[in-house]
Amino acid sequence: MPRPYRCGVGSSQASWASSEAVRASMKANRSRDTRPELALRRAVHALGLRYRVASRPLPELRRTADMVFTKAKVAIFMDGCFWHGCPEHHTSAVRNSDYWAQKVARNRARDADTDQRLRRAGWVPIRIWEHEDPNAAALKIQALVRARRTQNPSN
Repeated sequence: MPRPYRCGVGSSQASWASSEAVRASMKANRSRDTRPELALRRAVHALGLRYRVASRPLPELRRTADMVFTKAKVAIFMDGCFWHGCPEHHTSAVRNSDYWAQKVARNRARDADTDQRLRRAGWVPIRIWEHEDPNAAALKIQALVRARRTQNPSN
């Protein structure tokens, strides 16, 4: 079994990366403004909806939604197939497989906790996989946001 890559010279702390190249590649992954996220935002914007980007629906909760409709209380999360364990497209890592399996499990648990907290606060969380058609997802978002606004016309 290969030894984990060590962060820095003489560092005793092991990294999650199996090599410096893997570490550089993974650090280059964006947390926002990804291609699927931008496609979804364009599709939603084209339908005439306006939203906040990379915002915390609940300020006291350190979790950021990709798109937030504050008045309708709808939070959109664009989930990556690898990072969130898509049932259709998730592939297990070849190297450091135990680490990555645990990481995805923690992400999924955090996602479920976030959804539960938002629901308790009166929000509707929507999770969209990165592989979903952005136009179809935008139509679902539009229908939900309009329905929520109709339920509470003062917003």
